Amino acid sequence: MSRQIGHDLRALRQARDLTLREVAAAVGRSVGWLSQIERGQSTPSVRDLGLLAEQFGISISFFFRSAGRDEAERGLIQRAADRMPIGTTESGLVEELLSPNLNGGFEMIRTVFAPGASSDGPVSPRGAEHGGVLIEGRLHLRVGEREFMLDAGDSFQFAGQDYAWRNDSSVAAVALWVVAPPVY
Repeated sequence: MSRQIGHDLRALRQARDLTLREVAAAVGRSVGWLSQIERGQSTPSVRDLGLLAEQFGISISFFFRSAGRDEAERGLIQRAADRMPIGTTESGLVEELLSPNLNGGFEMIRTVFAPGASSDGPVSPRGAEHGGVLIEGRLHLRVGEREFMLDAGDSFQFAGQDYAWRNDSSVAAVALWVVAPPVY
């Protein structure tokens, strides 16, 4: 399990364009300590994982999402029962990381947009390419200065442009969102 935690930590750090030094300083630890964890040579304490999760804006449970699974599955298969929601219906956005790891060239996210919710302005693409397909509902999507109304089955793809979304409907909209490289 420590190897998967290390891979995930490295991917999170790199996706946010942070150095080992910056993350280590933020959690009050040494660069060597963090480097050993990223390489799977050391296992962080639960307290340290909590600090790291807070630094990346995720729940500590993210690191344990497939801990009970067979070693052969870890990093390859993400079981539905192991997915953890990030966000709340009250916030208007609930996401589930579908990717079994963050080491690859892209990540897959199941995103549920609550009725009446919006991004409250533009979202930075963080240097990533975004794409996906709307599975259920309707969603208003703005990419740069262009605006689109998506219906179930419609897909999208864009890179390097701010975007915004809004669900004007009375029902949730659900999308499979793909981001390359991973930014979670």
